[in-house]
Amino acid sequence: MDSRYRDRWIECLDDRIQIRGYYFPWGTKRIPYSAIRSIRRVEMGASSGKGRIWGTANPRYWANLDPRRPRKSVGLILDLGRFVRPFITPDDPDAVEAIIREHANPGTSIENSGRGPFI
Repeated sequence: MDSRYRDRWIECLDDRIQIRGYYFPWGTKRIPYSAIRSIRRVEMGASSGKGRIWGTANPRYWANLDPRRPRKSVGLILDLGRFVRPFITPDDPDAVEAIIREHANPGTSIENSGRGPFI
Protein backbone atom coordinates (compact mmCIF):
# COMPACT_ATOMS: atom_id res chain seq x y z
CA MET A 1 0.00 0.00 0.00
CA ASP A 2 1.25 3.43 -0.91
CA SER A 3 1.11 6.14 1.72
CA ARG A 4 -0.39 9.38 0.39
CA TYR A 5 0.31 11.22 3.64
CA ARG A 6 2.15 10.30 6.82
CA ASP A 7 3.16 12.01 10.01
CA ARG A 8 3.93 10.50 13.42
CA TRP A 9 0.27 9.77 14.26
CA ILE A 10 -1.79 9.92 11.03
CA GLU A 11 -1.32 7.99 7.80
CA CYS A 12 -3.51 8.16 4.68
CA LEU A 13 -3.25 5.08 2.49
CA ASP A 14 -5.01 4.34 -0.80
CA ASP A 15 -8.03 2.77 0.89
CA ARG A 16 -8.04 3.98 4.51
CA ILE A 17 -6.77 6.37 7.13
CA GLN A 18 -4.77 4.97 10.05
CA ILE A 19 -4.69 6.74 13.41
CA ARG A 20 -1.79 5.64 15.61
CA GLY A 21 -2.03 5.96 19.38
CA TYR A 22 -5.82 5.73 19.26
CA TYR A 23 -6.27 2.74 21.56
CA PHE A 24 -4.47 2.25 24.87
CA PRO A 25 -1.56 2.02 24.99
CA TRP A 26 -0.46 2.32 21.34
CA GLY A 27 -3.14 0.66 19.20
CA THR A 28 -3.90 1.85 15.68
CA LYS A 29 -7.43 2.58 14.42
CA ARG A 30 -7.96 1.80 10.73
CA ILE A 31 -10.85 3.60 9.02
CA PRO A 32 -11.80 2.87 5.41
CA TYR A 33 -12.63 6.08 3.56
CA SER A 34 -16.01 4.54 2.71
CA ALA A 35 -16.89 4.55 6.44
CA ILE A 36 -16.48 8.34 6.77
CA ARG A 37 -19.88 10.05 6.63
CA SER A 38 -18.56 13.55 7.21
CA ILE A 39 -15.45 15.43 8.21
CA ARG A 40 -15.56 18.61 10.24
CA ARG A 41 -12.64 21.05 10.40
CA VAL A 42 -12.48 22.94 13.71
CA GLU A 43 -10.35 25.61 15.32
CA MET A 44 -8.91 24.42 18.63
CA GLY A 45 -8.77 26.37 21.87
CA ALA A 46 -7.73 25.47 25.42
CA SER A 47 -10.93 23.52 26.13
CA SER A 48 -11.63 22.49 22.55
CA GLY A 49 -8.68 20.27 21.83
CA LYS A 50 -5.38 22.06 22.48
CA GLY A 51 -5.31 21.05 26.13
CA ARG A 52 -5.97 17.37 25.40
CA ILE A 53 -2.95 15.21 24.49
CA TRP A 54 -4.93 11.93 24.45
CA GLY A 55 -8.46 10.80 25.30
CA THR A 56 -11.41 13.04 26.10
CA ALA A 57 -13.61 14.62 28.74
CA ASN A 58 -16.53 14.44 26.27
CA PRO A 59 -17.86 10.95 25.54
CA ARG A 60 -18.84 11.95 21.96
CA TYR A 61 -15.23 12.45 20.81
CA TRP A 62 -11.92 10.60 21.17
CA ALA A 63 -8.55 12.26 20.58
CA ASN A 64 -5.67 9.98 19.62
CA LEU A 65 -2.30 10.47 21.29
CA ASP A 66 -0.60 13.62 19.99
CA PRO A 67 1.89 15.29 22.37
CA ARG A 68 2.23 18.20 19.89
CA ARG A 69 -1.52 18.98 19.88
CA PRO A 70 -1.13 21.99 22.25
CA ARG A 71 0.99 23.71 19.54
CA LYS A 72 -1.56 23.06 16.77
CA SER A 73 -4.59 25.15 15.90
CA VAL A 74 -6.75 22.94 13.62
CA GLY A 75 -8.41 19.60 14.29
CA LEU A 76 -10.51 17.26 12.16
CA ILE A 77 -13.54 15.36 13.48
CA LEU A 78 -14.51 12.22 11.58
CA ASP A 79 -18.16 11.15 11.71
CA LEU A 80 -18.32 7.38 11.22
CA GLY A 81 -22.02 7.08 12.07
CA ARG A 82 -21.21 5.90 15.59
CA PHE A 83 -21.59 7.53 18.98
CA VAL A 84 -17.86 8.31 19.35
CA ARG A 85 -16.18 10.42 16.68
CA PRO A 86 -12.39 10.38 16.21
CA PHE A 87 -10.73 13.77 16.75
CA ILE A 88 -7.40 14.00 14.90
CA THR A 89 -4.77 16.68 14.54
CA PRO A 90 -2.52 15.88 11.58
CA ASP A 91 0.60 17.98 11.06
CA ASP A 92 -0.88 19.04 7.70
CA PRO A 93 -4.68 19.14 8.11
CA ASP A 94 -5.15 20.61 4.60
CA ALA A 95 -3.47 17.57 3.01
CA VAL A 96 -5.46 15.06 5.08
CA GLU A 97 -8.74 16.88 4.39
CA ALA A 98 -7.97 16.90 0.64
CA ILE A 99 -7.17 13.17 0.61
CA ILE A 100 -10.38 12.31 2.47
CA ARG A 101 -12.34 14.57 0.13
CA GLU A 102 -10.78 12.77 -2.86
CA HIS A 103 -11.56 9.28 -1.54
CA ALA A 104 -14.85 9.92 0.25
CA ASN A 105 -18.22 8.74 -0.95
CA PRO A 106 -20.18 11.37 -2.91
CA GLY A 107 -22.57 11.84 0.06
CA THR A 108 -19.78 12.67 2.50
CA SER A 109 -20.05 16.21 3.82
CA ILE A 110 -17.04 18.39 4.52
CA GLU A 111 -17.67 21.22 7.00
CA ASN A 112 -15.65 24.12 8.32
CA SER A 113 -17.50 24.82 11.53
CA GLY A 114 -15.41 27.22 13.53
CA ARG A 115 -14.55 26.41 17.12
CA GLY A 116 -14.31 22.78 18.14
CA PRO A 117 -16.33 21.00 20.83
CA PHE A 118 -15.23 20.57 24.44
CA ILE A 119 -12.76 17.68 24.41
